[in-house]
Amino acid sequence: MKKIVIIGPESTGKSTLCEQLATHYNSLWCPEYAREYLLKNGTNYSFDDLLTIARGQIELEEKYTKMVINSRQSVVKASDTPHTAHQSPHFIDTDMYVMKEWCEFVFDNCHHFILDQIVERKYDLYLLCNVDLPWVKDELREYPDLENRLKLYYIYKDIMVNQSVPWVDIQGGYEERLEKAIEAVNGQL
Repeated sequence: MKKIVIIGPESTGKSTLCEQLATHYNSLWCPEYAREYLLKNGTNYSFDDLLTIARGQIELEEKYTKMVINSRQSVVKASDTPHTAHQSPHFIDTDMYVMKEWCEFVFDNCHHFILDQIVERKYDLYLLCNVDLPWVKDELREYPDLENRLKLYYIYKDIMVNQSVPWVDIQGGYEERLEKAIEAVNGQL
């Protein structure tokens, strides 16, 4: 199964892109656990809360991966001929690189669990969402200023350049982003 991770600073269209891609490929997408956690527990988080969020993200990713596998098996069993749904990728909104940068950006430190997971977990493609979309305020977002958003974007870009998994910079309007993402994903199928 191809695992595609969508990363980038806050308010760069990651969740929207995940949802659009999952719809396009008739697949599922794993949401960002941090949103659920912060909505439930508040935005006054600690360094240890980020470890809890990282663990929750891993658990959620595993849950959705199993759901994708199970849905593919049922599609294959229901058909005598191969079906393209069993080849569709699994989309993941956020991974441990995001958790690492969040820890380091806010607390100038990172949990070893997160670093270990970066090494352990394997993905097939990263889609890095650029900051060229307008920032949209919501109760969880922290960095409306372009300076911090750009700083975070370049941190993620540096990570992408220095790791071995293929990646694509996703920019432009929502439609252009989706087209670029589909082209990148198709290149991995």
